[in-house]
Amino acid sequence: MNTPLLSRAAAEQYADWFRALADPTRVQLLAWLAQQAEPVTVGQLTDALPVGQSTVSHHLAALAAVGFVQVQRRGTASLYAINPACLQCFPSAADVVMGRRPPEPPRPCATTASRSPT
Repeated sequence: MNTPLLSRAAAEQYADWFRALADPTRVQLLAWLAQQAEPVTVGQLTDALPVGQSTVSHHLAALAAVGFVQVQRRGTASLYAINPACLQCFPSAADVVMGRRPPEPPRPCATTASRSPT
């Protein structure tokens, strides 16, 4: 059976996504954000998570870098929400990597993704 190889670009995108989720606080943050009906402030996230504001901000930046989180500016406030495109495209990435789906290019989840979130 000749299975097509996942493209390098797709593999790099998926690796960025998985790297961004390699921290349990980021997973908690995304899970909480996914349950919110409206965008939220860093303060609301800090109240919901057992970490400080600077840690929340650091994790939000890493998640925004790969496109999982969207930032909306309202005056001087920044509001954060799940990127709905990621809710559709990320689950298929795990299926592709584990061989349960044929390789395909990643859907546009990231906005201006920077490499290696930390």
